[in-house]
Amino acid sequence: MGHRIWANGLILLVALPFVSTGAEDDYKVYTESPRIFLNAKRLRLLRREKERLSIRWQQFELLMAGKAPMPEPGFALALYSQVSQSPEPCQRAIAAALTSSDIRQTAIVADWCGTNATLTARLQKSLTVPLASMPIASVAAARNRAIAAIAIADQAPQASARALEELVEKWWRSALAPKLREGGTVPRQETYALLELLHLLRDNLNIDLRDDAGAYFKELPLFQILSYYPSPFPATENEYRVPFFTSDGEPDLIQAALSRASELAMVAYDGNLLENQFIQGWVLQDRFLMRGTFGIAYEFLWANPYQPGLSFHHLPNLYHDKRGGRLFVRSTWEEDASYFCYYDGQIQFFEDGKRKRLVMKGNSAPIQVGGVTLFSAQSPMKFVVEPVREESEPGERAVVRKLYYFLVSLKPNARFDIEVDDEELQEGSTDAGGILALTLANPSTARAVRIRETRPPARR
Repeated sequence: MGHRIWANGLILLVALPFVSTGAEDDYKVYTESPRIFLNAKRLRLLRREKERLSIRWQQFELLMAGKAPMPEPGFALALYSQVSQSPEPCQRAIAAALTSSDIRQTAIVADWCGTNATLTARLQKSLTVPLASMPIASVAAARNRAIAAIAIADQAPQASARALEELVEKWWRSALAPKLREGGTVPRQETYALLELLHLLRDNLNIDLRDDAGAYFKELPLFQILSYYPSPFPATENEYRVPFFTSDGEPDLIQAALSRASELAMVAYDGNLLENQFIQGWVLQDRFLMRGTFGIAYEFLWANPYQPGLSFHHLPNLYHDKRGGRLFVRSTWEEDASYFCYYDGQIQFFEDGKRKRLVMKGNSAPIQVGGVTLFSAQSPMKFVVEPVREESEPGERAVVRKLYYFLVSLKPNARFDIEVDDEELQEGSTDAGGILALTLANPSTARAVRIRETRPPARR
């Protein structure tokens, strides 16, 4: 009952017009430019990378000095100008921004290359669009609003503070963060925008958005790693890890690049977090270093090759997101592994470098992925658990392993009776995606498992 009252109160809060609490002073930006992504510590690191002629700087300089056409010229030229401490690239960055409608690049150029009346006016105008017209799920739109407000904090401090307060209090804390706590997710293609938003608000307002959705952010690194297909994609400039996708055809390499940029930005945000240390171990392989005209600016901006990382081979090779109803399983951490993905009711299977959609029905044969067995389930249902022979060295006691079963395509958020031969009746429940997870001890002999949706108590 208490949860219902709280939820109704939340709905009322979101529905009411936003009223300032007089806390605008808390949202005023006092940091010095460059204040967008290039705080003093990061700028020192990048300039040291230039002095050391690191591989990332050499590739970035090769493209910039050769005037290679850059997909995001304002961003790339302004970054090159800041690190090289040469004003000429900034002049070209301003010229590029003046002909662009990209608010993100406009804000970066205005902050990194100095004020320009036209750019400032454009950024101010973008903040006059009512927040209510922005979709709650659009993290990129929220990032654009934040970056514009921070870029003009000196020229329009009151408008900047109001926009940032409204964004944090109304859009994040009253709308999106509660959804994430309840099991919602940010679309994978917007993860990079989310990481930029985290950096913007912490670096300039000392606000850590993770505090409002701790479980989501704690699981994000593992989701990020395990949502890639095992086999890399060999592009002309470098190899890419490809995140799962649902469309037909070849993978979108822009999204693959932004996915890697997300991981680099995660480590830059909090290199001490254990989960991010596994991310660092994941991104350190130079064969995936982005060398192309789109990815190199992100690679150079966020990468820190001196940050120690942990081997991702120590991570579990499955990720079950109980809150969001998602499941990713790979047989091993090798690149020839098989891979199973269950997301929004769609099933994919990846094997021998090929991706295919599966339509699994209740009578479909189970799929084995490593030590995990996957069923498309129905209620009632019966299956048999066969013992797994354990290998051990002479004189050593065999380890009693656990057997993992996932039953998908059941009714979401439902309760089930689980009956295993020679064991007491148990209860379990499916998650938001209709996944029932079972962890069973390796039996000495075959045992039958029966599941049936729990019947509601009879009304009196």
